[in-house]
Amino acid sequence: MQVTTKAIILSSLKYGDTSLIVKAFTQSDGLKSYLLKGVLASKKGKLKTAYFQPLTQLELTANHKNKGTLETIREVKVLYPYKTLHTNIVKNSLVLFLAEMLGSSIQEEQQDTGLYDYLENSFRWLDHNEKIADFHLLFLVNLTKFLGFYPEESEGTAAYFDLLEGQFVSSPTLNPLIENENTTYFKKLLGIKFDALKEIRITKGVRESLLKSVILYFELHLHGFRKPKSLAVLNAVFD
Repeated sequence: MQVTTKAIILSSLKYGDTSLIVKAFTQSDGLKSYLLKGVLASKKGKLKTAYFQPLTQLELTANHKNKGTLETIREVKVLYPYKTLHTNIVKNSLVLFLAEMLGSSIQEEQQDTGLYDYLENSFRWLDHNEKIADFHLLFLVNLTKFLGFYPEESEGTAAYFDLLEGQFVSSPTLNPLIENENTTYFKKLLGIKFDALKEIRITKGVRESLLKSVILYFELHLHGFRKPKSLAVLNAVFD
């Protein structure tokens, strides 16, 4: 079946000497993997490797057999040319990290327009704005709404967040916890939009510690989740 759909690239992997396997989150069918035969050898073809950088927003015309096999792309165009995401070193580190997180987190081959719209709008915001040190924290916390394990709202005084149960608690449990000042900042991230980040000033140490907890939160709630290899690079860039 031929489909024309918006898509966000999650990864591209070299296959053989001349081909790519591209994983994308599509608006029409959720997660899809495509085999781009000979794309690395062809200089005149319609499909260019530059289109398949992480988080690029495209319009694809593709053949979807929907049998769990690799699909094929017939035509592609860039829907939203980023101005800074792939050229700014800090933003590019965020892109690689978030693309890796999404590749491990999104596992459904089914339409989810709410999630698609969230990703599309989030990356456009990131492209336009400069105060982005805590973008990835809020992005990941809000992403859990679409993945089914958004934190239960705080009662206000609870001093701990139980990562396994996904809720705030008043006293320590035996499960992994967010605690101390990290809990305070974690609460501030709940229910806000990206524009409100400038009101929250998270120190470098808390940011790293909180990010480690958020990644563990994903690991505890998503089967088959793999820790991102690009985390060390991200931490170095923000150092």
